[in-house]
Amino acid sequence: MTIHPRGLDFLRDVDVRLSVELGRTQMKLKEVLSLGPESLVVLDRMTDELLDVLVNGKPIAKGEVVSHNGRFGLRIVEMVGIEDSASAAAPAALPDSDEA
Repeated sequence: MTIHPRGLDFLRDVDVRLSVELGRTQMKLKEVLSLGPESLVVLDRMTDELLDVLVNGKPIAKGEVVSHNGRFGLRIVEMVGIEDSASAAAPAALPDSDEA
């Protein structure tokens, strides 16, 4: 098997679906059918919580809603798994031999 000299650069033009999840709720079908103008659906997320950023349904980041030129935007605050990967790669601290 030959590795392409450009590595995975050829994948950069592949379309993916990026979505932002505001929150979730669970409802009975009869409640969904009764929704209409002025209905209120309460979600499971607090107003000060970061939103989930998903690529093809997989969480990749967390962000916050911003306004940009009259449109909604999203400011990425943290990437999912970056801190976890760094701490997993770092060796665990060993107790000092003097402290026993």
